Amino acid sequence: MITFESVSKSYPGGSQAVKDFSLEIPSHRTVVLVGSSGSGKTTLLRMVNRMVDPTDGRVLIDGEDVQDRDPVALRRSIGYVLQSGGLLPHRTVADNIATVPILNGASRRRARQDALGLLERVGMDPALASRYPAELSGGQQQRVGVARALASDPNILLMDEPFGAVDPIVRRELQNELRRLQAELGKTILFVTHDIDEAFRLGDEVVVLREGGVIAQQGTPHEILSSPADEFVREFVGVDRADRQLTTDLVGGRTIVLDGDGRPVGVMAS
Repeated sequence: MITFESVSKSYPGGSQAVKDFSLEIPSHRTVVLVGSSGSGKTTLLRMVNRMVDPTDGRVLIDGEDVQDRDPVALRRSIGYVLQSGGLLPHRTVADNIATVPILNGASRRRARQDALGLLERVGMDPALASRYPAELSGGQQQRVGVARALASDPNILLMDEPFGAVDPIVRRELQNELRRLQAELGKTILFVTHDIDEAFRLGDEVVVLREGGVIAQQGTPHEILSSPADEFVREFVGVDRADRQLTTDLVGGRTIVLDGDGRPVGVMAS
């Protein structure tokens, strides 16, 4: 479990990224922080692995203040996936995945062998293990990034807009892959995005942030869509968008789902 206790972050010159933020992230659940630029979502995520230290307040993992942990050891115990993948360009795919296990004391042979299994787990051909990041597509690089984050079998995964740099089709594939992995592994995932549709697709719970890390609303996607807290949330989640206003029509014995513009978007399951 991750707990934010009244955390704030100020920078020299008086700029305040986050003010008095509190939140509890249950174990084995996916919680998504969603907000536009300036909402403090990435700052909050980086407080968990001490890439950013709060000016005030505490961040706890299973009741232990992360400030009491050695930052290097803490980061090696937490999976971290970046938007750009963050892969080491001069190392092969297998060596990228094996990096943290080797640093934690695993043998190179064992770590590289485990890397092949992790490639399969994230939907990639183990034959790609000998390639370098530049020889992979953007989607493949992100899958390797996820495999590397899982390599030390961490309880916590931090994911900072990990699918934001790939095209929409690949993005949907990666989202599906993450949902499958989470169903299998049951990690505690803190996911950051500016895309409300991605937040609703992935999150067990979604936290909508205003500027400065102020929580506008938190709840399940169903709760937020059905009862937005105020006009800010209503507009942010797009309750009135045509693709949210769905109706049905009977065509040839099948029930077709239509959006607010009358365009077909799917078929009702029987």
